[in-house]
Amino acid sequence: MNKAWQGFRGLAVCLTALHLSTTAQATEAAHVHGLMHLDIAVERQLLTLQLESPLDSLLGFERRPRTPAERQAADALLKQMGDAMALFKPDAAAQCVLAKVSIESAALQSKATAKESGQEGEHADLDASYEFNCAHPEQLTAIDIGLFDAFKRLQKIEVQVAGTQGQSKHTLQRPDKRVKLAR
Repeated sequence: MNKAWQGFRGLAVCLTALHLSTTAQATEAAHVHGLMHLDIAVERQLLTLQLESPLDSLLGFERRPRTPAERQAADALLKQMGDAMALFKPDAAAQCVLAKVSIESAALQSKATAKESGQEGEHADLDASYEFNCAHPEQLTAIDIGLFDAFKRLQKIEVQVAGTQGQSKHTLQRPDKRVKLAR
């Protein structure tokens, strides 16, 4: 084997190890109470927001509801998460219209569904995605986030943005509410 190939092979092994270690660290750090992850993507006229949060940050517990009061709180959470226009306000000039909402949480599914999916456990998350169609995406420069107002236990939102002007990363903490999409 020639030296150039050995060097390339060594670099490939190092890059693979780095990727695996950062993936493992991200997986371990992914479930932190009070922290939400929010990914925002803008592509042509489509604005997509995807979030992941421990249920504890939104609901105060992260297991299947056990009492009628907890069931009522879980139902209220699902309704609140479905009200995308209260949680996310894109620039008005962009004329964005909500097209689709998807909300998932193993702890809020039926017991049989959670067991079938293998997602029954102690630490439950909520995943949600929102799609908006924007008539004037060139006018979309920021989004006002209403998540802190809606969820008092939420302390920090780690935001990643990918759009026509590149990628950026932000951390929102109370009382921050605005995510700028342009750099």
